[in-house]
Amino acid sequence: MSILSTPFGSPHNTAPFSKINVDEFLTAIQTEIEKTKAEIDSIVGDPTPATFENTLVPLAYSGEQLERVTSIFFNLNSAETNDQIQKLAQEISPMLSELANDIRLNEALFRRVEKVFLAKDSLSLDPEQATLLEKQYKSFTRNGANLSKEKKERLREIDKELSKLSLKFGENVLAETNKFELHLTNEKDLDGLPESAKEAAKDLAQSKEKEGWSFTLNYPSYIPFMTYANNRELRKQMALAFGSRAFHNDTLDNQENVLSIAKLRHERANLLGYRTHAHFVLEERMAQTPEKVVAFLENLLHKARPAAVEEFQELQDFARKLDGIEKFQQWDGAYYTEKLKQERFDLDDEKLKPYFQLENVIQGVFTIAQKLFGLRFVKVDTIDTYHEEVMTYEVWDENECFVAVFYVDFHPRPGKRNGAWMTSYRPQMKKNDVDQRPHVSIVCNFTRPTASTPSLLTFNEVTTLFHEFGHALHGMLANTTYPNLSGTSVFWDFVELPSQIMENWCYEKEALELFAKHYKTGASIPMGYIEKIRASATFMEGIQTIRQVSFGLLDMSWHAKDPTGINDVKKHETKAFESTRLYPVTPGTCMTTAFSHIFQGGYSAGYYSYKWAEVLDADAFEYFKEEGIFNKEIAHRFSEHVLSKGGTEAPMTLYKRFRGKEPDTDALLRRAGLIEA
Repeated sequence: MSILSTPFGSPHNTAPFSKINVDEFLTAIQTEIEKTKAEIDSIVGDPTPATFENTLVPLAYSGEQLERVTSIFFNLNSAETNDQIQKLAQEISPMLSELANDIRLNEALFRRVEKVFLAKDSLSLDPEQATLLEKQYKSFTRNGANLSKEKKERLREIDKELSKLSLKFGENVLAETNKFELHLTNEKDLDGLPESAKEAAKDLAQSKEKEGWSFTLNYPSYIPFMTYANNRELRKQMALAFGSRAFHNDTLDNQENVLSIAKLRHERANLLGYRTHAHFVLEERMAQTPEKVVAFLENLLHKARPAAVEEFQELQDFARKLDGIEKFQQWDGAYYTEKLKQERFDLDDEKLKPYFQLENVIQGVFTIAQKLFGLRFVKVDTIDTYHEEVMTYEVWDENECFVAVFYVDFHPRPGKRNGAWMTSYRPQMKKNDVDQRPHVSIVCNFTRPTASTPSLLTFNEVTTLFHEFGHALHGMLANTTYPNLSGTSVFWDFVELPSQIMENWCYEKEALELFAKHYKTGASIPMGYIEKIRASATFMEGIQTIRQVSFGLLDMSWHAKDPTGINDVKKHETKAFESTRLYPVTPGTCMTTAFSHIFQGGYSAGYYSYKWAEVLDADAFEYFKEEGIFNKEIAHRFSEHVLSKGGTEAPMTLYKRFRGKEPDTDALLRRAGLIEA
């Protein structure tokens, strides 16, 4: 029998990565699918009348081992994939979609849930039970329980096809990212680049048995090149490669995948009685409707655009004055922004990076979690990992109670997708009077150490680590009964609050002094640098706001309207960007074909949630600022009413319980310096 189908027998029952043979996943998942079906049959076959206890409770816990095995598999597919895993994913995903539909379209199961739901007012349910009942009932009605047999079959076909298309989209983006390499042999081409970037590029070239320097589209390589390289033609080459991923009319092209995904999502929404995919998605979000999302984004656009236009003109003038640039392009943005920032603040990443050694930043975020929430992180070597670079920690609270297992994976590899994310290998839940503690992971793509220096983070990487750690806290501090309401199982425009609020501590003197120490001398970051970090926090904020708004509007253009008439992906994207455009349109590039958040991840009709949650986090952090950024009482309120509660109640209810009022929408604009404080 496969180890995947038995208790793992490992510390805290953690995933036994080194003992898993990839070949075992398919059989193990097929086995667990059959067990899950048997659990559903048992609920349906219960001869006694449906109750919360005999229907909703076993349904909430069904498929527990299947969830464990698939979480291991799909996390590997994101963080340590290979051709074999990707091929298996294409086979396994439709099977899981089929099972989900078998459950959601099970007439007898739905009728039992419906019977309990219709009697809910007489059941004396607590808030979590009431939420579970409503969520389970909607999982049926929002996924076809009331459809005719023919329409149910069509829904199954759509879901199976969407799962394949989404995987294919992501595989193409990863393959395109890995395929490109800028290999340089003339040292003059490196002018402007910091030594750390040169050394990393040299190490990469040597790892490929090449002379010179190699640069890739992975962020730790791409971002420094675009920010510092003096050679404009090479910046252009990198920008065009990055901007044209999966847009080459070849086997890795995503245009047809995009059109198919958008049209199938729309058809699915129509089948279920919704006008568009966005109407379907937003019914279960704080924002509620596409109209409200668009109004929210356009309000930000209206207030930020004047500042953005002024900032953009300033950048153009600066580039013209400095280097005679007459036509300012996408590949000039990061470079001249950094140059202007250095001139204005005398501050750049190369001055800051020596104070942000990765190991120190990790300890810093742990110390901040201890000061706020009483958590203690103990590094252990007894927990199995999927790669030698992954580190593991046990998390304990002030009462020496075990809280969670925490995995961290920080550096780019060919089998790891770009970006940064938090995930879970086991959710928190309470079952049979046992509080099962979660196994949480954060995965990033930070600058690697070199032969002469440790991993030194850019300030943006520091905020990224704090961001993902905030998500991890949401998972680690969960204290709910049912797994599907635990941790980050919340509305998607609420899920970014815990992550984004953590970024605020990166700008505070009291926090920075805990961990920002020079990697050679141990000296604390100079006060002048801290003041400049804070002063530069709103630098080019108008442009940054417009950029995020543009992504949100592009997302809504695909999902809040009927996409069936769209035949040209680039033309559609160009039109969607009209109101937010600052740079000239770049021929041969297309963001949509690599927009993994909405075509592979879970952010379709939800990209706006980053800005939505920024409003919440700006308002919430004002509360901390009023009372002290390490105020234990405020931190306890945040933990008790937000972090621990998961999706057990409506997000606004939880937020108001923490804050004492609804969020002030202008808090974000005040923090960004776009309106007067």
